[in-house]
Parts: sequence; structure tokens; C-alpha cells
Amino acid sequence: MTDPLAYLYKKFGFDSSNIKKIVTGEKYTAILINNGNIGVCANLMKKIKIYSLNLTKPDINKIEYRIILNAYYNALLNYSNEYEDIGDIFDIIDFKKYKNPVMIGLFKPIIKKFRDNNMEIKIFDRIKKDSLLIPGEKLFEYLSVADTLIVSSTTVFNQTFSEIINNSNPNCDIFLLGPSSIMLKEIYSKTNIKYIFGTIFNNNDENILNIINDGRGTKDFQPLGEKVALKI
Repeated sequence: MTDPLAYLYKKFGFDSSNIKKIVTGEKYTAILINNGNIGVCANLMKKIKIYSLNLTKPDINKIEYRIILNAYYNALLNYSNEYEDIGDIFDIIDFKKYKNPVMIGLFKPIIKKFRDNNMEIKIFDRIKKDSLLIPGEKLFEYLSVADTLIVSSTTVFNQTFSEIINNSNPNCDIFLLGPSSIMLKEIYSKTNIKYIFGTIFNNNDENILNIINDGRGTKDFQPLGEKVALKI
């Protein structure tokens, strides 16, 4: 698996004239494109200085440009699908059939649902600190035996996605999750990813932009969007 953003940049390019507005906060960056679509990407607590970027020639090897590109493709592509599956990942996937689930990214609402159903899950997150997390040096050990893997879509822009996918159990069912998800089947068709879970928003919804600009995150803007799932 190669870098999804590099693939998208080569195929679709990046047209800065198609961007109507960019807002960036402590937790997310959002892009509103000319047709009214909104795309988002997590910042990992790194607020971007938009004025310092050369958007006519984005550097795909720098994290701030990768965040912009991720949000842009999120807006450009996520609204082109017909979503048959709407709702939370737990509404769509039966995790009780798996014996060794692993999660990359600290999704506390998902963890709660595992616990409420008396199921265990091993959790990794290279940025956050929490007593629930397993030390990062054990990641590949757990990836090799996991039969299902929930992966944060932030791995796409932070350049850990390919490494995770390439080192996972060949028989593992993988699910990509989060508002940052780019909903395009062809990126993941040669992987074990079974579903992409993401979020779409109402056209030209300034409320989303204001929430993100204020430094707020998923729990604040998610109720204003719609959770969607794309089967690969």
C-alpha cells in the first residue's frame, strides 16, 4: 500500500481556486469548496498558519500541507457517493464475531461500546496519553494477530497508514474511521479495508466552520453532520 494522498494528488491535482474558504483551529482544519461541500481534517493539536503556506504548490511531504490536502479531497470526493449505510460503526459491524480486535486511535465512544458489550479491544495512539493505551513498541506484535482493526483516518495524513496496513494480519478485516476519512473506494481496493466510515455535512454550513475555527472538535460538529459508511 502506497501513500493515499500521493495517489490522490497525482490523479486529481490540487486547485486552490476551487477553495472558497479555509478555517483552522486547534483540533481541525475545514475547507469549503466552491460548490458548497465541506471537508475536514484533524490537526492533531497543530493549528496551521494558512498565510505561511504556498497553496499553488503544496509540499506533500510536509504535515501542514498534508492536512490541507486531506481536507480538500474530503470535500472534493466524499459527496459523490450514494451511501446505503448510514450510522455508527457499531450499527453496521458485528464485532462480537472477532477474537482479537485492535484499534489505532483513541476513540472513547467506541471503547465504551466494546465495554458495554463485554468485549476487549487493544488500543494504540501515538499522540494521546491515556491509561487505556498499549505502548507503541508492541504495535506490530498485535497487528500480526489482530483479526479486526479499527484505524483512525488521521493515519492517512500523518504518514503511518501504509505502514499499519502493510504490517497487519493478511486475514484481518480493517475499518477506516473518523471525520477525516476520504471516501473513495479505489484508494483502498487492494487492501483488507472492508468499510470506510466518515461524515458529510450540509452544503455551505457555516456552523461547522465556526465550530472548527473556535478550536472545538468532533463531539461539537459531529451532531451537525451525518455519519456515513462506504463498503469496499
